[in-house]
Amino acid sequence: MIKGDIYTKEIFRRILEEGCLDKNPRPHYEDIYERSLYDIESNVIITSNNEVVELQSNQTAFQQGDKVVVWTPAHTYSINSGVECSYDLSKGENPLVTLRPIAVETSIAEILWIYQKESNDLVVFDELLGRNTWDTDGKINNWWAEWALKDKDGNYILNEKGHPHIGSTYGEVVRKHNLVKKRLKEMKENPDGRRHIISLWQDDDYELPHGLKPCAFMTIWNIRHGRDGIDYLDMTLIQRSSDFATAGCINQVQYTVLLMLFARHLNLVPGIFTWKPINVQIYDRHVKQVREMLERDSVFCEPEIWINPEKHDFYEFTMEDIEVRGYPKKLIREKNKQLKFDLGI
Repeated sequence: MIKGDIYTKEIFRRILEEGCLDKNPRPHYEDIYERSLYDIESNVIITSNNEVVELQSNQTAFQQGDKVVVWTPAHTYSINSGVECSYDLSKGENPLVTLRPIAVETSIAEILWIYQKESNDLVVFDELLGRNTWDTDGKINNWWAEWALKDKDGNYILNEKGHPHIGSTYGEVVRKHNLVKKRLKEMKENPDGRRHIISLWQDDDYELPHGLKPCAFMTIWNIRHGRDGIDYLDMTLIQRSSDFATAGCINQVQYTVLLMLFARHLNLVPGIFTWKPINVQIYDRHVKQVREMLERDSVFCEPEIWINPEKHDFYEFTMEDIEVRGYPKKLIREKNKQLKFDLGI
């Protein structure tokens, strides 16, 4: 069993055995009933097939044209301590999992979007993945659409390019405070420093319009002069909150890639990547899926993350320069099919 699967099962078991129920008032699930009507007086939905759906007392329904949107509070089971995952990249370890299919390419595109493109523009994100329907039918194809800035009527607030965006957070914070260029310069000039930190959590910026505040918000970088005579770049990712079933692997994979790209830029060997989430949770609608994943067997493989050896400048890497090899996506999809994870928005 690969290391990512081992950690995943350990964390799932801990949450199910020790997790506390959080009744956070903010997140909710959004269920959509197409071509349906909402009867306010009876508090029921009448579907296109004339089926009657009775709403619970904690649900709120909205009629939007010919569809009904239902909000249901999204609660979580979480643990707040004792979770840490560590991978020695120099020994071929990495956080990839085989218990379900993972959106590897999208996760890599997101890390480039934030730290290399320094962007909060959702069209730029789509373009990294080679897709853009915004100019033709006004749609965004990535998971950030739910957190784009919108006006009181639910319409996207557009930037100067006419694109939807997430406001003053993530890539915009990197750009505004010049975080990456400063840290790369400092690590070159003072490799033994203990202050090589990138923090996306900037309180002053949150006074401006913004979408989701960063979950994976801080990286701490250290250069280690190994006893084998090799200089390694180690990094720890601090994450305030992890929706683990949905994105725990994704966050780890993308920051592993970021570590490898920084190491290449600095002419160092990728060393140890450590993931330290503070609150790790699964949503109440994810419990069944989690139990199923615990019963699954891993797919044998020896995956590796390949970085184009011809490039060194962090700002020159493209999606084509980063590949996941030895990772049988088709076999994983066949053996451990994808599961549905409703987002708590």
